[in-house]
Amino acid sequence: MRPVRGPHDGRRLGRGTAFTVLACANVVMMATASAPSPIYPLYRERWGLSVTMLTVIFAVYVVGLLGALLTVGSLSDQLGRRPVLVAALLVAATSTAIFWTADGVVSLLIARVVQGIATGTATGALAAGLVDLSPEGRPQLGPTTTGVGTSIGMAAGAGLVGLLVQSTSRPDAYVFPVLTLTFVVLAAVVLTIPETLAPRATGLASLRPSVRVPREARPQFFASVPALVAGWSVTGLFLALTPSLVSSVLHVRSGAAGGLSIAALFLANSVGGVWSVRHTARLATLLGAVLLTLGASGLAVAIADASLVVYVGGSVVAGLGVGLTFNGNLRAISAVTTVRSRSEVFSAVYVISYAAVSLPALAAGLAAPAWGLETTGCLYVGFVGALSLGAALHAGRARAHSPTGDPVRAGRESGPGNEPSRC
Repeated sequence: MRPVRGPHDGRRLGRGTAFTVLACANVVMMATASAPSPIYPLYRERWGLSVTMLTVIFAVYVVGLLGALLTVGSLSDQLGRRPVLVAALLVAATSTAIFWTADGVVSLLIARVVQGIATGTATGALAAGLVDLSPEGRPQLGPTTTGVGTSIGMAAGAGLVGLLVQSTSRPDAYVFPVLTLTFVVLAAVVLTIPETLAPRATGLASLRPSVRVPREARPQFFASVPALVAGWSVTGLFLALTPSLVSSVLHVRSGAAGGLSIAALFLANSVGGVWSVRHTARLATLLGAVLLTLGASGLAVAIADASLVVYVGGSVVAGLGVGLTFNGNLRAISAVTTVRSRSEVFSAVYVISYAAVSLPALAAGLAAPAWGLETTGCLYVGFVGALSLGAALHAGRARAHSPTGDPVRAGRESGPGNEPSRC
């Protein structure tokens, strides 16, 4: 994919530098998504919030995100990557500014919705842009960077804020001003990256809610759904409930423990994403689903026995599984997309993923007051374990019946939708 030439190309960043900028923007966007989670127990004490309200605050983020994915998630396929990303980064700066000045639950709800809109707007454009700008001969680097960058960002946001929670009662007064400035700077830098897609005229019809996967990509897309749902359901458990589980069920009073537990999951997720590159896409998905099943079992034992050590171990194993399955699926799906459908297909992937993050977590938050956190947590990880086992069996059957074992390799050589770009 060659960048589209324009009148100001002399002032544009090079391809490699632009790829790095988008990778950094992806990391920062994901770090911002996980940054509020370690602060939730402080918000709970500060404003007398219930566990149910905390999961509602988490869930409205996904409502905003899904709304953006359904309406503007594929807009970069029409307008180009650069203008959509600049707008999304400025909206993200608005959300962190609202967090910075929040004075109650209403402010938190508004901030999370706006944050979700920013993330949903940026997600498809970032994933597609990283594929567009991947080095020649290394097409897998784009989806790998997307998957690994997502987990690194989530780990960094939760881990660093978790450490900050340990040292101050107002971590939000430090975190969100820094993030606001970072987003403004990133928006200015993204203005200088080369455009990889010539804009085409669109009307308001481009904002009509829709999720469409081109016919040639549907078999691979639907084959990826079980593992996507299993992996992202684990993510929802950690982002919505882990800080409360660690303090109330595992009886660990350290303010940093919840954030560091989230960081352990996502650091392992990063390792799993890198590890997946050594395997075919189908084998990575199969290994990941098996590890997800084992990790969910470990988390259930940890909650039942109130063992932090076992919980962290289960987090690491599950995190490896999430990284392997997510990266393997992104690689497989990327192989069957074209430049004109790529953002749209990735947006559909994230619609499935974030629905899996939010709906089980919201159900757990509603159930917790009646059933208690311990029972709710055990049922949640049991649900994840069942999904993971199903995904492992599905991936095993798919691998056994595949002549090549790797849709990415097959797709790059002869698969549909991989014609050379004219951009």
